Amino acid sequence: QVQLVESGGGLVQAGASLRLSCAASGSRYAMGWFRQAPGKEREFVAAIKWSGSLTYYAESVRGRFTISRDNAKNTLYLQMNSLKPEDTAVYYCAAGDRASTRISDFGSWGQGTQVTVSS
Repeated sequence: QVQLVESGGGLVQAGASLRLSCAASGSRYAMGWFRQAPGKEREFVAAIKWSGSLTYYAESVRGRFTISRDNAKNTLYLQMNSLKPEDTAVYYCAAGDRASTRISDFGSWGQGTQVTVSS
């Protein structure tokens, strides 16, 4: 399994931007971001193929969030713009063998980073 460490969360006002980072102990994995709000199930946010050539987004974040990766640094990013209060959640980085929207396709998970968006 690959070790994952997220960073970059925080408290911001609606309309602001944040960039999350995820440092991985290995490479050549598909990677993704998921989030879990209080009282809700964990949900897919975005995913990217190990080469970076293919990305997927949840409809709720498409056009506002951008997933990217720097394989030379073994780091995954999530640029979040135009944040809304409903984006408030713990954001998790995940790694797996294939880029998909399914939690079950990702076998390694980070500890999560809190993102709070105030109105």
